[in-house]
Amino acid sequence: MRRSAAVLCGAAVVLAGSLTAAPAEAGTPRAAETLHAAEPVWRKCGTEDYPTLQCASVEVPLDHAEPAGRRITLALSRVPHTAKRYQGPLLVNPGGPGGSGLTLAGFVAAALPKEVAAQYDVIGFDPRGVGASEPALDCAPGHFDPVRPDPVPASPEAERANLARVRSFAAACGRKYADLLPYIDTNSTVRDMDVIRRALGAERLNYFGYSYGTYLGAVYAKLFPERVRRLVLDSVVDPTEVWYEANLNQDHAFNDRHRAFMDWVAEYDTTYRLGTDPEKVEARWYAMRAALKKDPAGGKVGAAELEDTYLPGSYYNGYWPYLAEAFSAYVNERDAEPLIEAYENFGANDAAGDNGYSVYTAVQCRDAVWPRDWRQWRKDNWEVYERAPFMAWNNAWYNAPCAFWPAESLRPERVRNDELPPALLFQATHDAATPYQGGVTVHRLLARSALVVESGGGNHGVTLSGNACLDRHLAAYLADGTVPRGGGEADAVCAALPDPEPLTSKAAPTSARGSTLHGLLGFRS
Repeated sequence: MRRSAAVLCGAAVVLAGSLTAAPAEAGTPRAAETLHAAEPVWRKCGTEDYPTLQCASVEVPLDHAEPAGRRITLALSRVPHTAKRYQGPLLVNPGGPGGSGLTLAGFVAAALPKEVAAQYDVIGFDPRGVGASEPALDCAPGHFDPVRPDPVPASPEAERANLARVRSFAAACGRKYADLLPYIDTNSTVRDMDVIRRALGAERLNYFGYSYGTYLGAVYAKLFPERVRRLVLDSVVDPTEVWYEANLNQDHAFNDRHRAFMDWVAEYDTTYRLGTDPEKVEARWYAMRAALKKDPAGGKVGAAELEDTYLPGSYYNGYWPYLAEAFSAYVNERDAEPLIEAYENFGANDAAGDNGYSVYTAVQCRDAVWPRDWRQWRKDNWEVYERAPFMAWNNAWYNAPCAFWPAESLRPERVRNDELPPALLFQATHDAATPYQGGVTVHRLLARSALVVESGGGNHGVTLSGNACLDRHLAAYLADGTVPRGGGEADAVCAALPDPEPLTSKAAPTSARGSTLHGLLGFRS
């Protein structure tokens, strides 16, 4: 989570309601006590983009197995319904883990057709540990400050330097948050979602999740199937690979997507002057990486930071023109300023990123068992690197604190489910962050679900990004529950939008609707 939505709202007082606490993890006996969930007290917190946004908070148990114990606070946002026909709350989540969902509520309400959005209270939330929720995690401020060691451990010294960083991060989390880490996980967040449902006074919940948010939705549906009314999952996590295998498979998909960017740069050689052969263009990119390893641009963009800068291009092709210009300027003109600017826009971390990464590691390391023997990581990641070098080791170090995590791991929830109403899934065929097979797998696991495929698409988070075909299916489902029924692997297929063209102006990279969404989704999972 390198870029997350801005924190909008502070806490507000909460007062009434009740629910029965759910089990703390799969296999844990259900608690018999009744938990009182408070009705949020909403206040205005509108922005220029989302003037009707409101904010509140709700208290939840730190440990759902002990509902009378310590409480923590979740920040909420809302765009209230305006239509006479009210279909209940639509809870939205941007993924991560670690993404703030407060601004996403405003975006979804604004991006949906007005007549559809008007029928829902669109509800955003910062999950436990995130953003404006309290307490918020920040294990090691500045962990991603430049210049970091080269991610590729080509020497024992490079490996030791990177291992020291990730061990230090894990140890810092253990020192600062020993009391919280056992409760920062997907299952706890799912139970928080049910507290939110009861606090909102809803018998059933409508849910719309992107990326990791699809896993939250699938797990919620497994634990509370009778509480699901509508379920939309966009860019679907494969729940059978949580989480070590998922990251290894991601590396191959990221490499493929980076090569698609190289193909695009080669197509526009008259603009970028980097060659017409994609393999030669790719060789020049890796030569740039080698040069920056020796002499970081501006003292801040080394090899690791270059990878951080170009990773967002694997999530959203709308960034390709900006990244290509920086690439061209550095290689052809020895001008590093566009590259430094691209790093500051796409790759640099900030306080929200530090918080998001702290929650990301806390959730992923807690959710499932990771190898604790570094020799396994070394073997697996060198094997991946031989075929998919672009992000293999960068991604390995991003997740490596889990090898040394100071909290025990849980068992992932099995999300197979035949008790749900029809759910609607969206998946691009060339999505790198959540590869295509995840959508197919979840379609198979959720009975009566429908899968809409964006054929040829490589972006992550495909609805509400300008593809009218996809958005028609989304709007129909939210309006009256209609799902396509085409049969086979996909129930409906939409063509991908065309790739971008080179820039004709210096417009900011967040000017398009798609990039607004992708800024909210963040850049890791």
